[in-house]
Amino acid sequence: MRTLVFDTHSYDRAFLDAANAGRHLLEYTTAQLDAQTAALARGFDAVCLFVNDRADAAAMAALAAGGVRTIVQRSTGYNNLDLEAAARHGIACFRVRDYSPHAVAEFAVALLQTLNRKTHRAYNRTREHNFRLAGLLGRDLHGQTVGVVGTGRIGAIFARIMHGFGCLILAHDVRPHPDVQALGVRYVPLDALLAESDIVSLHVPLVPATHHLLDAAALSRCRRGVTIVNTSRGKLIDTEALIGALQSGHVGGVALDVYEEEEGKFFRDLSDQVLDDEVLARLMSFPNVLLTSHQAFFTHEAMTTIAGTTIANLDAAAAGAPSPNRLAPG
Repeated sequence: MRTLVFDTHSYDRAFLDAANAGRHLLEYTTAQLDAQTAALARGFDAVCLFVNDRADAAAMAALAAGGVRTIVQRSTGYNNLDLEAAARHGIACFRVRDYSPHAVAEFAVALLQTLNRKTHRAYNRTREHNFRLAGLLGRDLHGQTVGVVGTGRIGAIFARIMHGFGCLILAHDVRPHPDVQALGVRYVPLDALLAESDIVSLHVPLVPATHHLLDAAALSRCRRGVTIVNTSRGKLIDTEALIGALQSGHVGGVALDVYEEEEGKFFRDLSDQVLDDEVLARLMSFPNVLLTSHQAFFTHEAMTTIAGTTIANLDAAAAGAPSPNRLAPG
């Protein structure tokens, strides 16, 4: 299948070309998909998208008008796809159901430990030959209560790691995970988890029910001084409300790999530009906020699996074969 890969970086091309091995004709563009850039895909059979490509109703119509009949999303999340519009236009959509849940869970722990023990600040200090310890005081994770919101593959692994630290684990999910229950984890309502947890880590997809899951009201129910970790989707947290909670001291620290309005910023080098997002600038001004640019998934193992599954999805689309990775509206 002739496929246009949107939002391409050098690493995308390297892994996709290796997985493809000449089976499909892959062409690459650094442009992100939207209703305007969809014209670039005219004459292609398929497009390959990432999380910040916007395949809304207008973009779907433009893709269909140009002959595109397949979308392969090279991520697990697909909230950027209007599946109802895709169905109306006869566009089959696929995703990567699973790549390396260990990559994201381990990165969430890395963020938590970096924020807690302030290793990022220590690194910068010692590079300047400042070996003082003042301002670097952390806390033992052992004995702390960790609330895990969402215990799918990633959340379950995160819970297991934190259990290994000797933490008391609380969990919230509509479907309890038997492996998590086997650890002795107690499933509780969200309000109880927020009220009782020293650390809250988010591992749920972005759907209408989870949009702004942590809004001003939810943050007010958190234990004072709580640490929040989010490696899932930025829109799970109301950023303005989070800033207010940080300013008041109610939230003690935040480690984020995602941001509510990351589109057009993350995965880009903007170091020579003025940051045009006042909310993001305010968020980054707090010394107890650690922000990374949506890299939790970014391991060799995960990228290999993502690329391999993406090519397999193109194979299935070309053959008209059934696939567990095909997405349906609703």
